[in-house]
Amino acid sequence: MNEALLRSLTPNVLGILVRRGADFAAAEDAVQDALIEAVRVWPADPPRDAKGWLVTVAWRKFLDATRADTARRRREDLVEEEPAPGPAPAADDTLQLYFLCAHPSLTPSSAVALTLRAVGGLTTRQIAQAYLVPEATMAQRISRAKRTVSDVRFDQPGDVATVLRVLYLVFNEGYSGDVDLAAEAIRLTRQLAAVIDHPEVAGLLALMLLHHARRAARTAPDGSLVPLADQDRSRWDTTSIAEGVEILQAALARDRLGEFQAQAAIAALHADAPTAEETDWVQIVEWYDELAGLTDNPVVRLNRAVAVGEADGPRAGLAALAALDDSLPRHTAVAAYLHERDGDLTTAARLYAEAAQKAPNLAERNHLTRQAARLNTRRPR
Repeated sequence: MNEALLRSLTPNVLGILVRRGADFAAAEDAVQDALIEAVRVWPADPPRDAKGWLVTVAWRKFLDATRADTARRRREDLVEEEPAPGPAPAADDTLQLYFLCAHPSLTPSSAVALTLRAVGGLTTRQIAQAYLVPEATMAQRISRAKRTVSDVRFDQPGDVATVLRVLYLVFNEGYSGDVDLAAEAIRLTRQLAAVIDHPEVAGLLALMLLHHARRAARTAPDGSLVPLADQDRSRWDTTSIAEGVEILQAALARDRLGEFQAQAAIAALHADAPTAEETDWVQIVEWYDELAGLTDNPVVRLNRAVAVGEADGPRAGLAALAALDDSLPRHTAVAAYLHERDGDLTTAARLYAEAAQKAPNLAERNHLTRQAARLNTRRPR
């Protein structure tokens, strides 16, 4: 069973059902039922046209559910519109579906959560981690969003800012390695940049390219994480870096700074440094100050504390960190790093071990555990 194929086809199948008159919540349920059927049937009897099969089965699932509804006339109309089995249109509706999910009837946060779940293929847990909220809270938010859009027509697409937020979170989840969606997010952002002349669209595309350029160097052959300072920079994709920097410079020249442009500027400074030691941390701190002024995201201030620790010394970084909530994800890992830089190996080793217990994924947990073990072997007995 090719799970990647199913994941890639889901947005287009969902878009086709919505265009044919299905409300969003019912269409999503029908597509999920079709995916379950595919997992059951395909290993023994794979279809020649996977997308056409999913469209046909999902539409029939939708019709079966609709027949239980009280709107008999609409149900009969939909039965007459049932498509015959066969090849489905080759058009890519994914980006359009992102805009449709960002409906004006939803708050931006609910629209993002709904799109990540329905189109991005992320789990409720992954979305909750991205938003720094409990999984149960996010499940309720997504359920409310589904109820809100269940009775509306998707003739008022949402705004660009919400779509950008969704694409950014999808890219981050793909880049983390849990779900490989990074390349798809870049593809869709390229499409968006081709049709919308907006500096923040360009800023997001530049940011994605600059981060993605380092992907090959982020893990060792055994799958373990390689911190930025230790990465083999010869493995960075210089073509993507050059493209990202060019796009960013053109966006910044328009003097309409946004958070994605500021983040891309930070990524560009890292990419521009021949070695970790030559990184311009002072300028990176200045960009984090700009970014903090544009967004109230506590993760920005956490990353700024690391930059301050590099630019002005670990004690300055620890002072900046002390002003932040210690329940923030990766707060403990940052504290461990800064204490190690300050020479307090005992505290650093303890904090690395604590951070490993809180790590959101296995690769990060293993990395932090190794950091703790490394310091424990160096400590005097």
